[in-house]
Amino acid sequence: MNCSCHTSGHVQRSRELGDGSGAPYATLSADELRRVSEVLRANGALEDTHRIAYVGLDEPDRRVVAAGSPVPRRARVQLLDLDDGRARALIVDLDDGTIARDTDIDPDRDGQVPLLQEEHAMIRELIGADERWIAALTARGIDDPATVALAGLSAGRFPIEGEQGRRLARVLGHHQPTPQTMPWAHPIDGLVAYVDLGARVVLDVIDTGAVPIPQETADYHLPGTFGPERTTQKPIVIQQPEGPSFSFDGDVITWEKWTVRVGYDMREGLILHGVGFEDDGRVRPILHRASIAEMLVPYGDPGPVRFWQNYFDTGEYLLGRLVNSLELGCDCVGDITYLDVPIADARGNVKILPRAVCIHEEDAGVLWKHTEQFTGTTDVRRQRRLVISFFVTVGNYDYGFYWYLYLDGRIAFEAKATGLVFTAAYDERTSRYASELAPGLAAPYHQHLFCARLDMAVDDGPAVVHEVDVQTLPRDEDNPHGTAIGFTRTPLRSEKEGRRRADAAVDRTWRVSSATARNRLGRPTSYVLRPEGRPVLLAHPDSVIASRARFATSDLWVTAYDPEERYPAGDVVNQSAPEQGLPAFAADDASLDGADLVLWHTFGLTHFPRTEDWPIMPVDACGFTLTPHDFFDRNPTLDVPASPAACACSPDHAHAADTAHHPHHLSVPPAPHPA
Repeated sequence: MNCSCHTSGHVQRSRELGDGSGAPYATLSADELRRVSEVLRANGALEDTHRIAYVGLDEPDRRVVAAGSPVPRRARVQLLDLDDGRARALIVDLDDGTIARDTDIDPDRDGQVPLLQEEHAMIRELIGADERWIAALTARGIDDPATVALAGLSAGRFPIEGEQGRRLARVLGHHQPTPQTMPWAHPIDGLVAYVDLGARVVLDVIDTGAVPIPQETADYHLPGTFGPERTTQKPIVIQQPEGPSFSFDGDVITWEKWTVRVGYDMREGLILHGVGFEDDGRVRPILHRASIAEMLVPYGDPGPVRFWQNYFDTGEYLLGRLVNSLELGCDCVGDITYLDVPIADARGNVKILPRAVCIHEEDAGVLWKHTEQFTGTTDVRRQRRLVISFFVTVGNYDYGFYWYLYLDGRIAFEAKATGLVFTAAYDERTSRYASELAPGLAAPYHQHLFCARLDMAVDDGPAVVHEVDVQTLPRDEDNPHGTAIGFTRTPLRSEKEGRRRADAAVDRTWRVSSATARNRLGRPTSYVLRPEGRPVLLAHPDSVIASRARFATSDLWVTAYDPEERYPAGDVVNQSAPEQGLPAFAADDASLDGADLVLWHTFGLTHFPRTEDWPIMPVDACGFTLTPHDFFDRNPTLDVPASPAACACSPDHAHAADTAHHPHHLSVPPAPHPA
């Protein structure tokens, strides 16, 4: 890794997730993953031709766990037989060594299991030997197919003759004349191949005509390509001489007043379980479970080469298995604890993904501050947050996923997008759908949409949800000057009512309140989901991608908890049938009043690439916040101590520090009235 980082004072520790405790929501340990493979083999389900497309914890019903009933340790598995193409969904019981459920995945009814990593090698072999592909490269001045970097991509599900029921990939190429060349700078446009992965054949090569291959280099990774590095930066050193403020008990973290179990899944990546906050001697539940359950990248070029470019990075590619091994001082700074993550590969062998998750705490600015003229006091407290994060690389893009826990009870999530944009040739046609980044080089318009699954547990009881909008109150005898403002609170009583759009004009939020718990003033305890309110899916409502990603056409869906409803686009996403996932979950229009509620929140970025995004894109970010509302009886951070005197912000030292560091400060008498 090229990483020029100052690491003085930084500390790292490593732990392995999957503590082997058998706790209901603990990540499957390495030993448990080996046990899954043993059970599959013993039952003839993992022979030479079989491949594991996915394996993860089969999470038990939260209601059964809450009742104190024993729950078995089980794993969910998706299998593919390379010989006959049969795909299956299985539940493996680790306690008794049996297969508790075995269901066929029908390609027409459901779709296909995620792409296998070995299928990319097959694609390279098939494409490299195809005469149509070779002829198309020759017409573009490329004599050696080995100098073409191939992107084998999920095919989607389109009404194209001969494709029904086939396991497909579509393939685009970029020229890479040397192993050091960054290929994304040199797209081979007007050319795409369709591959049948099951039959191991190239179905079609579509060549709309040769266009010039952009030639300007993008080799930012080679020193000196874009001039000498700056020499002006002085070191920033972050030190925690007494170590971090958090501690572990197995996979459970305790930090300040927070408690959370950290989990990991090869599909979703990070999962937070049992998120609670200690208040007056007891831990009050807030979230039963939180994850980013799907991620969609829809592209907006409708041309014959790229109309199909729409990627479900979670369901089709299993982004959790594409995690980076993080580097101290580069990806994470300070006193760091890394979590190594065990996963199973396609043959059932256990792999340890080192330093997959980074946990640290960091200063987050001012928590609260006031200078009071009548008492002559100044009080300041510093905010800090616990950061739980991981980074993945999905082809050309890199994504960081950051969960934040704050001292004041806030929970926030931030997705960071960086890496390289997917490129094409820029011409008169593409100018309508793409930006020119360098001479002749285009980047199509696209979106990055994330769906958070938030299994709420506010004070661990039944809940109700309201949509809250601000409003200007009408002028009347009580409001003669028209200065009054207020809000409306609309209950969402059923799953169909729970499908909502954000509205920044009325500062729309969604409040999840306990149906039973009250604060000291008698108001329901609650947490508020505050969206950013950026556009959701922009594709036409009747488009193929909208039918497969219906979850992304609304900012919010609210459903009554069902342990079988795990993913917003459905269990099977690759080449999926339309209207899976949330449309099916909400079809029965179940009541939300007094239910265990699940919030599904879509948010993201709409990317019209700019020249500053090339050759590598600075981080762009999006996210959401969960904020306590009447959850606490008062500010929960009144017990946060002042910073050390050396920081000149404790009450006893404020005036002395002000004099010492600001000798030219003018002292003025207090104003006669508060501002």
